[in-house]
Amino acid sequence: MPNPRLATRYAKSLIGLAQERGELEAVYKDMQFLQSICKSNRDFVNLLRSPVVRADKKDAIITAITKDRISKLTATFTKLLTGKGREEDLPEIINAFISQYNEIKGIEKVKLTTAVPVSDDVKNAILAKVKKNTGFDQIEMETVVNPNLIGGFILEYNNNLVDASISRDLKDISKQFQENVYVHNIR
Repeated sequence: MPNPRLATRYAKSLIGLAQERGELEAVYKDMQFLQSICKSNRDFVNLLRSPVVRADKKDAIITAITKDRISKLTATFTKLLTGKGREEDLPEIINAFISQYNEIKGIEKVKLTTAVPVSDDVKNAILAKVKKNTGFDQIEMETVVNPNLIGGFILEYNNNLVDASISRDLKDISKQFQENVYVHNIR
């Protein structure tokens, strides 16, 4: 079961230790790598949460997956988690770490959802508009392709949502027809 308070505490401790050792950037890259594994491989997350698999087996699997790809500090941290029986919280700890890192560095997360993949020119134009309208200095953009949008885009940042998709327009039109506002205007 996700425990956000615990994840925040572990992430804060790891950030503090990484800053103290001057390895914050390396640990951040490690966390991005581990996050990509968790996002792309649901079986890995299920393994971490499985009460049937022993902690030493989980540690061996994590070590095999991350061998020579993460720093010694991050490897030691994952061993600590498995030793304490907290490996199931690793995905939440990773997210908390990245969130705290972004807060420290002043990086704002922006999510762009489009119906088709967009070119770098379009991404840069959208980033420029977001920077101009929000005053953000550093932006990290995540792009998602969702063909259900039909066209247009959805932009999410700082608890704001800009929905300029055709699917939303079609839903609005459908809602207007369901309300039958046109029948009242005819009479």
